[in-house]
Amino acid sequence: MADRGGVGEAAAVGASPASVPGLNPTLGWRKRLRAGLAGTGASLWFVAGLGLLYALRIPLRLCENLAAVTVFLNSLTPKFYVALTGTSSLISGLIFIFEWWYFHKHGTSFIEQVSVSHLQPLMGGTESSISEPGSPSRNRENETSRQNLSECKVWRNPLNLFRGAEYRRYTWVTGKEPLTYYDMNLSAQDHQTFFTCDTDFLRPSDTVMQKAWRERNPPARIKAAYQALELNNDCATAYVLLAEEEATTIVDAERLFKQALKAGETIYRQSQQCQHQSPQHEAQLRRDTNVLVYIKRRLAMCARKLGRIREAVKIMRDLMKEFPPLTMLNIHENLLESLLELQAYADVQAVLAKYDDISLPKSAAICYTAALLKTRTVSEKFSPETASRRGLSTAEINAVEAIHRAVEFNPHVPKYLLEMKSLILPPEHILKRGDSEAIAYAFFHLQHWKRIEGALNLLECTWEGTFHHVSVYPKKELPLFIHFTAGFCSSTAMIAILTHQFPEIMGIFAKAVLGLWCPQPWASSGFEENTQDLKSEDLGLSSG
Repeated sequence: MADRGGVGEAAAVGASPASVPGLNPTLGWRKRLRAGLAGTGASLWFVAGLGLLYALRIPLRLCENLAAVTVFLNSLTPKFYVALTGTSSLISGLIFIFEWWYFHKHGTSFIEQVSVSHLQPLMGGTESSISEPGSPSRNRENETSRQNLSECKVWRNPLNLFRGAEYRRYTWVTGKEPLTYYDMNLSAQDHQTFFTCDTDFLRPSDTVMQKAWRERNPPARIKAAYQALELNNDCATAYVLLAEEEATTIVDAERLFKQALKAGETIYRQSQQCQHQSPQHEAQLRRDTNVLVYIKRRLAMCARKLGRIREAVKIMRDLMKEFPPLTMLNIHENLLESLLELQAYADVQAVLAKYDDISLPKSAAICYTAALLKTRTVSEKFSPETASRRGLSTAEINAVEAIHRAVEFNPHVPKYLLEMKSLILPPEHILKRGDSEAIAYAFFHLQHWKRIEGALNLLECTWEGTFHHVSVYPKKELPLFIHFTAGFCSSTAMIAILTHQFPEIMGIFAKAVLGLWCPQPWASSGFEENTQDLKSEDLGLSSG
């Protein structure tokens, strides 16, 4: 509709032909001819190939060669067909296994990728290169790709637990690791991004910590942190690592974070004074800012876990005022959870009014908290029987629509809130609209839903009407070639089995098919003579 409207407006104001796609007179005749033939390139190649083959039929002796091939195929024994079908079934099976492995590892078909990358340009598939960089179609494609990338991005869990004080407790009790290697690898990348910079070589302690963040073994990281403290007793990142991984209780973690805060504030003030001297000093200030914000945020989370919720709320509010550009850290989600614990629903609504905006990336915390607030006003007196008799009120309609909106964003959350699925420890990274985000949200917010009487009842009565079965977001669809390979593998395997069991019948069938494809008078007569000589007992059939 936008395209039609745009062309109509251009025509209404007397737009020149140069403004209409496809009618640009500035292009040379060769470029216009090439652009016009691009869409029909495959058909032209096919027609040209047929014409060339027909013109060279006599010099290449195609008829004689085809007759020789037909004679050769008619002389083949059933054992050849058994070997042929068995070999083709084996090859197609290997191709199918490779395609399946490649798809699960890279998310695309290898053969389709090669075809698009190397064969499509040869066949005239150059539509994307014809469109102008500023054309509406190109802009829409870029916008769609940006939306898909933002939804598929892996985000750091704003409420991630402490490794030493919380995740390790699970390991002590069960003997199992609560975090996957992939999750910890993403955290290592985050630490290197937030806590290191190009000027680390200027301070020996930072050089040691740069190596520490790359260590895979936790004892090696802790040992490196102590080495950094020996070189510099005010190394803030070393205290951060010890608080995260060595402290076995939240109290110990808070004590180490307070030491890190003292050192981090000193380094941050020094970096502020030197920030304009060079680009390296600006990078150092960004790193020291990240360290300071991280420390204050974790101190707020320690206060929240130790029951000092108002103190945690104050720290979070101060952080959001002092460092407003760092909204990517999603500190407002920590603030929402703490305010819900205080039952300060008016403050929660104020935070939602600021961050529940269409231009910002949504999250399960925002959508389901908004639904919880609207459910709170009607859930206590809500009854499905009463609602079916008198209909829904305006407030109930608003609550139901909010639940629908939340379920549409992440359909996995209700099963955890309604305890239809067992909760596990949340990961350190989540996928928006995925199961990991649902676990992280329900782990901390289930108690807030239980506190409001009737909220889970209204959710249970509402969510099934909106729920759509999604196992993984985004859902990966199998490429067409994998379906084709699977069908080809199955069919060749079936033909191989039939040929092995009934070689004579399958040989006659193959010759009959060959006779339909390559009808030759002498071949068909010979085929009829051969079939007349076969007796019923030779085919393994009973006289009845």
